[in-house]
Amino acid sequence: MPEGHVIHRLAGGLTQWFGGRTVRVSSPQGRFADEAASLDGSVLAGAEAYGKHLFVDFGPDRVVHIHLGLIGKLWLIDGEPTSPAGPDTLRLLITADARRAELRGPQWCRLITDEARDAVIEASGDDPIRPDSTGEKAWARISRSGRSIASLLMDQRITAGVGNIYRAEVLYRHRINPFKEGRTISRRTWNAIWADLVVLMRAGVTDGRIDTVRDEHLPEAMGRPPRIDRHGGEVYVYRRAGLPCLVCGTDIRTQPLEGRNLYWCPRCQRRR
Repeated sequence: MPEGHVIHRLAGGLTQWFGGRTVRVSSPQGRFADEAASLDGSVLAGAEAYGKHLFVDFGPDRVVHIHLGLIGKLWLIDGEPTSPAGPDTLRLLITADARRAELRGPQWCRLITDEARDAVIEASGDDPIRPDSTGEKAWARISRSGRSIASLLMDQRITAGVGNIYRAEVLYRHRINPFKEGRTISRRTWNAIWADLVVLMRAGVTDGRIDTVRDEHLPEAMGRPPRIDRHGGEVYVYRRAGLPCLVCGTDIRTQPLEGRNLYWCPRCQRRR
């Protein structure tokens, strides 16, 4: 599932390419056909992201709400389509001149009102990428919870947009045991976690990849080969199970937690 920085990049791309322009809208697959027909020929006002939710605004009470889920993909294509997938999987197609936005396999693609969009945002947690989020809403829930901090950070009602990579990496960067209960996290520690998420996730929007390794642990500084992974970026623990920690050399561990694989260093992250 894409993390929040990906959704914010998509919102920015949609706004840059189509914002303020009359667009053609269709649903070759047919599952969004009636809604697409009602939007076809309209002006796309812009798009915004909140956590993992993407909202494409076509004017008062006409908002396309997209959640990619586990398998959804949204491509922004300048020129001829490059995907081999046919129209039978194309849920939503937005075009203007040679530019296209192609949506396939989303968890949600629905036409909603402004009020419904506001309700989705209200039910979501703090989004570190948005300047209107402060981390206070998240802290109010974390500070009272007996759940592990690893579980809480993945709860989109608490920290919106934080996924498995950012969760694992920010806990490592602050040497926090992922099984530590939220209510035992100090306010000072939470402030540091939140500030780090803001920096890391906003950098992800700018760079289009997740990098969490400090300068002294980069490949060129340590004389090690760069990480090769489809997600890109340099990380400390994510998908490094069984490999030595970049700092202490201890093997990175992994185990399932609420349906996702958790990664951590048992030596560096002993803070309980």
